[in-house]
Amino acid sequence: TDSIYIINSSVQVIEINSDPEVTLLFFLRKYHIFFHFSVTACLVPASFFCRAAVTTREGPCVLCFYEGIAKAHSPQCGFCTLEMVMTIYTVLRSHPELSTEQLMEILSGKSLTSSTVEEYCPSKRSRDAGAFSSRGSGQKKEECQPVDPTQELRLFFWGLHLRPHFLLGSLTFQGEITTWITPGTQKDLLRLKLRYPRPDMKFKEVFHPIIIHLARILELFIVINIKEGLTIGAGCSLAQMQDILAERVAELPEEKTQTYRALLKHLRSLAGQQIQNMAYSLGGHVISRHCYSDLNPILAVGNATLNLISAEGTRQIPLNEHFLAGLASADLKPEEILESVHIPHSQKWEFVSAFRQAQCQQNALPHMNAGMRVLLKEGTDSIEDLSIAYGGVGAATISAHRSCQQLLGRCWNELMLDEACRLLLDEVSLPGSAPGGRVEFKRTLVVSFLFKFYLEVLQELKKLVKLVSVPVGALDSRHHSEISDQFLSALEDFPVTIPQGVQTYQSVDPHQPLQDPVGHPIMHLSALKHATGEAMFCDDIPMVDKELFMALVTSSRAHAKIISIDVSKALELPEVVDVITAEDIPGINGAEGDKLLAVDKVVCVGQIICAVVAETDVQAKRATEKIKLTYEDLEPAIFTIKVNRAGCHKTQFIPVPVLVIPKTEDKELDIYVSTQDPAHVQKTVSSTLNIPINRITCHVKRVGGGFGGKVGKPAVLRAIAAVGAIKTGHPIRLILDCEDDMLITGGRHPLFGKYKVGFMNNGRIKALDIECCITGGCTLDDSELVTEFLILKLENAYKIRNLRFRGRACMINLPSNTAFHGFGFPQGALVTESCITAVAAKCGLPPEKIREKNMYKTVDKTIYKQAFNPETLIRCWNECLDNSSFHSRRMQVEKFNKKNYWKKKGIAIIPMKFSVGFAAKSYHQAAALVHIYTDGSVLVTHGGNELEQGIHTKMLPVASHELKIPMSYMHICETSTATVPNTIATAASIGADVNGRAVQNACQILLKRLEPIIKKHPEGKWEDWIEAAFEQRISLSATGYFRDYKAFMDWEKGVGDPFPYYVYRAACSEVEIDCLTGAHKKIRTDIIMDACCSLNPAIDIGQIEGSFIQGMGLYTTEELKYSPEGVLYSRSLDEYKIPTITDVPEEFNVSLLPSSQTPLTIYSSKGLGESGMFLGSSVFFAIADAVAAVRRERDIAEDFTVQSPATPEWVRMACADRSTEMVGNCLFS
Repeated sequence: TDSIYIINSSVQVIEINSDPEVTLLFFLRKYHIFFHFSVTACLVPASFFCRAAVTTREGPCVLCFYEGIAKAHSPQCGFCTLEMVMTIYTVLRSHPELSTEQLMEILSGKSLTSSTVEEYCPSKRSRDAGAFSSRGSGQKKEECQPVDPTQELRLFFWGLHLRPHFLLGSLTFQGEITTWITPGTQKDLLRLKLRYPRPDMKFKEVFHPIIIHLARILELFIVINIKEGLTIGAGCSLAQMQDILAERVAELPEEKTQTYRALLKHLRSLAGQQIQNMAYSLGGHVISRHCYSDLNPILAVGNATLNLISAEGTRQIPLNEHFLAGLASADLKPEEILESVHIPHSQKWEFVSAFRQAQCQQNALPHMNAGMRVLLKEGTDSIEDLSIAYGGVGAATISAHRSCQQLLGRCWNELMLDEACRLLLDEVSLPGSAPGGRVEFKRTLVVSFLFKFYLEVLQELKKLVKLVSVPVGALDSRHHSEISDQFLSALEDFPVTIPQGVQTYQSVDPHQPLQDPVGHPIMHLSALKHATGEAMFCDDIPMVDKELFMALVTSSRAHAKIISIDVSKALELPEVVDVITAEDIPGINGAEGDKLLAVDKVVCVGQIICAVVAETDVQAKRATEKIKLTYEDLEPAIFTIKVNRAGCHKTQFIPVPVLVIPKTEDKELDIYVSTQDPAHVQKTVSSTLNIPINRITCHVKRVGGGFGGKVGKPAVLRAIAAVGAIKTGHPIRLILDCEDDMLITGGRHPLFGKYKVGFMNNGRIKALDIECCITGGCTLDDSELVTEFLILKLENAYKIRNLRFRGRACMINLPSNTAFHGFGFPQGALVTESCITAVAAKCGLPPEKIREKNMYKTVDKTIYKQAFNPETLIRCWNECLDNSSFHSRRMQVEKFNKKNYWKKKGIAIIPMKFSVGFAAKSYHQAAALVHIYTDGSVLVTHGGNELEQGIHTKMLPVASHELKIPMSYMHICETSTATVPNTIATAASIGADVNGRAVQNACQILLKRLEPIIKKHPEGKWEDWIEAAFEQRISLSATGYFRDYKAFMDWEKGVGDPFPYYVYRAACSEVEIDCLTGAHKKIRTDIIMDACCSLNPAIDIGQIEGSFIQGMGLYTTEELKYSPEGVLYSRSLDEYKIPTITDVPEEFNVSLLPSSQTPLTIYSSKGLGESGMFLGSSVFFAIADAVAAVRRERDIAEDFTVQSPATPEWVRMACADRSTEMVGNCLFS
């Protein structure tokens, strides 16, 4: 079947026999059309959109919110922006009058990388305060263009009227090994079902010979409202189902909508908008019977019925425990399809509730969920019917039928609750191999959910009794208890709120020339391109002629000898060109013990063994499965050093693509790469291919977030791709998908820390001994450097007279961990702050008192004898106390905790002294090349890489300031090793410092050359001066260089000046925790940061906000899980949870400390990128503060072991109560 695609209302593409395995993303890239829109384009096949109008952000419509997002400094790394803009656009097309609350709900599941986060939220506020100006957008409201209706896309299918048959009948797309069929009618579908009894009804990233797509079967989308209930077509998406249920809830009396409300509660937190739109249907969700299904437990207890249809007729089956268990007698027959689901109305005296607990509030697979329903005998509290179902505790949803039957006739009181808890713990048993593990936590949730349901029913029963006349004595008053005011908070879920906040910074000097942009909140150079989709990342580069794709083959064993590698089956596949092994490497195969491609043995799961090169990415990936590897396991295989106390961290969903293009002569290569260190890539490829460095050019346009993970590791992948390019003579594109990236690349070093501390009763610490062990992985990588930095930074902001710090890097059989945001400081300082918290508990004093007592107060020397002045540190601390109203809020927190038993608040304030730069002099150098062209335009190039942290946006104001011309004359193209050689990695928060100085130096050289002409013609124009300089043969190109920072460390003596300077911060965070589930809500965060004289306060505040959010994820939700064989389980956003918009604190305030001067840096600015990371620990310690309040109230030891991340599991189990005691007794009885 031919496919017609209408792209952005203007481009018609006719594809003959579209391959159903080709995704829409690949299809559009094939036609050089780049986009990102509100279905997940990299997951759905292009066949899905036949007869559809595809709108991408590159279309002709430029909406006003593109500009608004850009001028609000929102899109820095750009990856968040890509889907958010089209999500907003799509919703606004259907709902032009969307409220901010609705918009927040739509965006609530969106994941955030380390970029500016708050401006994506629908509401924020700003202020002017004396010498301060609000950050806001840096632009006046009226500067944003108004909506122009003529710019709106006109959706029409021109050309289709010429082929009317194209709109009717079934569609069939025949791929090489997969057939995609879209039946046009229900009869067509039933005939196909007879022919293919077990086809694949949805597209996944695995091999499917037959895919039947049901989107055009109208009968599957019918919604029927009848007196008894609601029937929803099985083809309805979850987004459609949410709209249908919301409409019925608004129309019907509350007593009839109990089940619908419970379903809506889970739908609002289930998946993101794109997934709800396209990936899941109601029928698919029900039929899959996934163990974590959020809807099946509710549908089961709500007595839902499945309406089935086949060629023989229709029938109904109940969605009950037998269906969920997959019993043949209660399941669909092979020839049947699910047509619709009937959900009955609830009735008076019937109560239905839903519960779920996940790693974070939105868009996360639940650890466990439940649906519960009780029907009480009218006018009484006697149980007439009871249904309870749990998800996440077995292979499918489990119904507690036996327990419910034993409770019939019982009164809804405490005696019933006690008995129900015992019965449920006995019936809902979790083996150690239960899905996702966490057995003790899940068994606790079994009881916690029931207790919440018990309270909810009591509360509703109380309301109902007031509304109707109940005979005296009808309710059992002997054990019927009123809900204590202290317990009422258990009934409330944490709401999704609209974050608000204030960002303040100091205004520039009023005497500064208007055209001088230094210190102004200049919009990110790529902001508008991010919002409109025009920003080109490495992954967006169009296909080049004769391009091939590479896919990697990795080890499935953690420690084994490679016996053989059989590639014959792979090479037999069509379109497979070659297989690259270690034997194909002409130069050096990595370092000893750290090979690019494995030789003889493997030392971790995910180690790269070889690579397949093919004409398509699909064939390359398929060929990897045909390569037969034979192993002999080796001993030992070590996967852990001790219990992880300081967390893991991965660069989730920030891809590391590469395109290697070999030239036709002299063995030259062009490498388009996403890296923080192109010079390192260049050197690695050079040694791997055994060719001079000058034959290799690395190009970096923009990276899209780095966080340290793109310093060393990307070079390995680039070198392997380069070997493939040289061997085949073709361009090679290598893009790791998320799961492979998570498996192959390491992350932040997990740390186990232990300490001994001596202190006085007043909290003064006299001696501290800390020993830290970090998990290095299977090779050394950067572990030695991380250990050194860890030791140097452990003291944080505290002056302790007697200190001993020791660190070790441990080798285990997991992928090597590497450089990461903060480089050891976020893990190590957490140990120090945990020690401070423990000292406070022993002394019976608030932690902030201990912190304040032990902070540096006067000019002093660090543990390694580097002198510094802590005045700015103290200012940050005091301003944070004042701005956050810390002391009054501490009293409010204590007052709240006394009134609430099941919800507790915590508050914490954390100081920080962060060292900027590398501990080596050679890393503090930079170069720049500045050209002035004869028309007066200026091209600036430098050695820094645009990680979307805004380094280019900071460099142009430097050039503008030095050359005394407007920024409109300036342009930065890319970072290239051909223009600026021998660069240093853009890392350690030093990039803008050193490269800014290099740009400054180059511009000063040029201006000095122009001085005679300017003096001779002072009233002349810039263009005239440049033309005159050219005529006088004055060079208009200059190289700038910087090397003035000093840094050294004598490890033998333990002394040195390893860092150029320090930056100081303080952060205060307040949270609220749910003691029954372990969930938490971030209420408020205040950050004070020392930026001296910021080059661009909008960029700097954005960086600190994003870094804080990333740190918050490290300390609360981001957790890596491995199998006993060393296989990473957490390989996607299903299992590994980075922060979403709903994780942004309800109130998020960031202020720059009033300017101070430091002659060391350019224009007295400071590097800020990494320093905000540790401030996320203020959320962690606020959670710990809330847990400590729980334990004090329950007379449990307050000095509990601190473990990061503070997941719901850790919080719930630390809040020990009767439920955890019951579970413990059951587990060990």
